[in-house]
Amino acid sequence: MRAGTISVTDLHVTFRSRQGLVAALAGLTLDITAGELACIVGPSGCGKTTLLRVLAGLQPADAGHAWIQPADAARPTAGMVFQNGGVFPWYTVAENVGYGLRMRGIAPAQRAPIVRRWLAEIGLERFADAYPAQLSGGMLQRVGLARAFAYDPAVLLMDEPFAALDAQNRLLLQQTLLRQWEGDGRTVLFVTHGIDEALALGDRVYVMSARPGRIIATIDVPFQRPRDAAALRSDPRFGTLYGEIWSVLRDEVARARDAERDEADI
Repeated sequence: MRAGTISVTDLHVTFRSRQGLVAALAGLTLDITAGELACIVGPSGCGKTTLLRVLAGLQPADAGHAWIQPADAARPTAGMVFQNGGVFPWYTVAENVGYGLRMRGIAPAQRAPIVRRWLAEIGLERFADAYPAQLSGGMLQRVGLARAFAYDPAVLLMDEPFAALDAQNRLLLQQTLLRQWEGDGRTVLFVTHGIDEALALGDRVYVMSARPGRIIATIDVPFQRPRDAAALRSDPRFGTLYGEIWSVLRDEVARARDAERDEADI
């Protein structure tokens, strides 16, 4: 099994809420080959983030199997990119980008060229000594993306990293991710609410049910690589696939809304 392969079998996760025990995931099964850029779409609250947290080792499972095939001992197995970039406000941009490397015990002299490289990749060389409060939302997300790539995990787990951005910055960062992924071919599991984003980025799109989450559809994305995330949307197949995914997802979104109303009435 190649480093970066993801295997999830019959995964169950519950958590406590004011209403009692809630099943976040129930019987979720998923297999992603090493080097794949896979996207997951699903209604709010369906357990997408919970799945990523279990894979990242941040949350235990109640039952089932969730496994990432590790790389060699010198390389991290997984890194996570969060919705808000997850940057530390007390560190400079350069220090944030190099944070994961520091946690790996990489010496400052070895970290410096890696940090410079990724600052150049995201176009923030001039902001190396700036602090997060001095940056825009789009710039902060670029810092989070650069930190994740500099950390060099076998798998990137991405939790709606571009959701809070305006349409223009979202397209720019989608293209940045595509360019970097096409250059190094690491495994990426990307969670999004956007069907269009999933189709622009993914080799495959997995659709999750309303809570408790499980995979209810798998769509192979036929677009060749390299891709232009903006131009791709004019391909007639894009609209067809969008409609196919939405036809599966629509009822699940309605079920999730009904469940939220029922919970609010308790």
